Amino acid sequence: MRVIVMGAGVIGTTAAWYLNRAGHEVTVLERNAGAACETSFGNGGQLSVSHAEPWANPSAPYKLLKWLGKEDAPLLFRLRADPAQWSWALKFLLACGAKRSARNMIELVKLGSYSLACLREIRRETGIQYDQLSKGIMQFYTSRAAFDHALKPAEIMRQMGCDRRVIDADEVVRIEPAMAFIKPQLAGATYTGADESGDVYRFTTGLAQLAASQDARFRHGVRIQRLLLAGGAIVGVEVASESGMYEVVRGDAYVLALGCSSRQLAREVGVNLDIYPAKGYSATLPILDADKAPSVSLTDDEHKLAFSRLGSRLRIAGTAELNGYNLALNPVRCQSIVRRTLELFPGVSNPELASYWAGLRPSTPGNLPYIGRSRVANLYLNTGHGTLGWTHACGSGRALAQIVSGQKPEVDFKFCGLER
Repeated sequence: MRVIVMGAGVIGTTAAWYLNRAGHEVTVLERNAGAACETSFGNGGQLSVSHAEPWANPSAPYKLLKWLGKEDAPLLFRLRADPAQWSWALKFLLACGAKRSARNMIELVKLGSYSLACLREIRRETGIQYDQLSKGIMQFYTSRAAFDHALKPAEIMRQMGCDRRVIDADEVVRIEPAMAFIKPQLAGATYTGADESGDVYRFTTGLAQLAASQDARFRHGVRIQRLLLAGGAIVGVEVASESGMYEVVRGDAYVLALGCSSRQLAREVGVNLDIYPAKGYSATLPILDADKAPSVSLTDDEHKLAFSRLGSRLRIAGTAELNGYNLALNPVRCQSIVRRTLELFPGVSNPELASYWAGLRPSTPGNLPYIGRSRVANLYLNTGHGTLGWTHACGSGRALAQIVSGQKPEVDFKFCGLER
């Protein structure tokens, strides 16, 4: 079939890779000058099967109240006269119940485990390089209450086959010596040795080049205007082309992988998606003292920050700001990321050398992405991955390619439009 993939972030690019490998004629439409120029550009770098507890969990409402009004809060909710924001927020609170949160976590672990296996297969087959490290991910806690709360999710993940070990401060420093400076503050940690880290931008651009060399077509600088619907099916995508002229791009199947932009485009053809942008920040620092920089990827639970070593750089990313589609950098939030980094790893870099970035994560209330068939016959969804787009990209792309090809996905997941 002729398959039109809308979006060349890591989600759209991996889908295009697998669709092309399945024998389809693939065209990718992307408004930027290259792949991975938006949400996939500067994330935290973690491939984290173990970090699957949804933001919507039983402790979230209390934390939201505690953080309300704080500019440097890990989760900042800016109230707007926006019905979509209020509707999403209400559904988020409903998803915080213990049973629903646990069910969603199980789904995320299943998809994450499958996706990491798919990524490793791509790496073996292609030799693609992206500053990857296979040293695991450690989530550390400086609050005893938060550490105690983490024990139950860790147990659920172990039951799902994810070896998320509970460790004490001595073991933390043994695994990652760069944590020695804050050892007195540690309540404990969890560690998953099978998790990985890497530069999502390098991976996505490299995979796009490989797919293009195998006859997938990437059209950059193309702005999608609307989907054309007739007879219950999509008959084309109206775009402003590379030259600015309007044209209609036609295919047999259409894949929506536009992140936060997916919601409006889908709504125009009668498909409602509960996606709202959660702005995430990152800082990238050059590593000036290699001994003081972690090589194990880390998650700071109290500050909701992820740390990944990407070659000679240290990437720190996290926080979430619910403030519509605003991409402006908030200096307070940027400075708080670097300040926390230097509290943990003094002397690792010079704060004046930090480069900052913000991206809009396409977040659903319960953290589960939309993957599979939509209510429109030939429109397929691969969007809404929130903070786990890098972790879930390869598995989502492979499963979607199987669905488009009329096959049953290899992984058991809550796919759209499929009976379980």
